[in-house]
Amino acid sequence: MDNILKCKTYRPLPNELYIGMSSIEGNGLFTTEFIKKDTELGISHIKNDSGDFHSGYIRTPLGGFINHDEDNPNCVAYECGEYLKMKTTKDIQAGNELTLNYFVHEPCKNYMTDECKDSGNKDLTYPEFVEKHYK
Repeated sequence: MDNILKCKTYRPLPNELYIGMSSIEGNGLFTTEFIKKDTELGISHIKNDSGDFHSGYIRTPLGGFINHDEDNPNCVAYECGEYLKMKTTKDIQAGNELTLNYFVHEPCKNYMTDECKDSGNKDLTYPEFVEKHYK
């Protein structure tokens, strides 16, 4: 029984994030601590071509609870191989809500990792990204 108590509990979100009530819409993602600009938050969507999911992606908890902010988002989603990943675009104070502009994605542009480059994924322009994922 002691071994069970020593195991870490599974967390579907990074330790510094939690789901809370949003003034934007329903629930949202909030910070428990200060998060620096350009912090990689993880995978928000996983590619799935079955036709069963909106836009061909399965949302992770990270992607399922982030709210839209057209004018002043503090995160960006970008394509990296078979995933959409999220990172911060500015410093975020503890207790603030994370937001994305759902319609402005810069797929792997300027922050593409070696892993992404090795996947053969090419940079997409905004119109190409919209055509690929939202039509």
